[in-house]
Amino acid sequence: MDNEALTAGEAAAPRGEAAAREPSGHEAAARELSGGGAPRVMEDVPRRLEIWLPIAVVAVDQLTKAIVRATLPLYASKPIVPGLLDFTHVRNTGAAFGILNAVDFPFKTVVIAVIATAALIGVGLYAASLAHHQLVARIGLALIIGGAAGNLLDRVVAGSVVDFVDVYWRTYHFWAFNVADSAITIGVAIMILDMLDPRAHVSKTA
Repeated sequence: MDNEALTAGEAAAPRGEAAAREPSGHEAAARELSGGGAPRVMEDVPRRLEIWLPIAVVAVDQLTKAIVRATLPLYASKPIVPGLLDFTHVRNTGAAFGILNAVDFPFKTVVIAVIATAALIGVGLYAASLAHHQLVARIGLALIIGGAAGNLLDRVVAGSVVDFVDVYWRTYHFWAFNVADSAITIGVAIMILDMLDPRAHVSKTA
């Protein structure tokens, strides 16, 4: 009797070990959804980049503009690096870097705001379609989204954008810009560098 029980126990042990090694249906489905067993949390956390980086850009952009409005009268300047950099309070009714600022046409503020909104939506949709491993491109697009949102907020609320960074050399002045313009420029540069890097387009699925 004891020998029979021992034999039955030994036969059941391998089956129990095999069952322990095999994932349940729920576990297998969870592993398939998360990409072959990788923790889903590891994929979700980096995706927050597309949310928090634009928010940070908008926050810094709006804070600096508020400081300029509170401390510098319109068209007033404050030297930062003499002969090279001033903070000058100007208003831009055009696009980034003063483009179309001197051009006037009916419903200009509304037209530019609508175009900026459409561009922002398009960039956002493209950013959402990027693969998880395309981190450089995602950073570039997040900066572009944050910069575009910062300037769009100005246009919707005030009808114009506050520019204040005045870079110049002798009598030549670069277009006045702000933090949002800088974020857009850096984001575009990052995107161009990413497109020129052949390693960025190698599949990471293997």
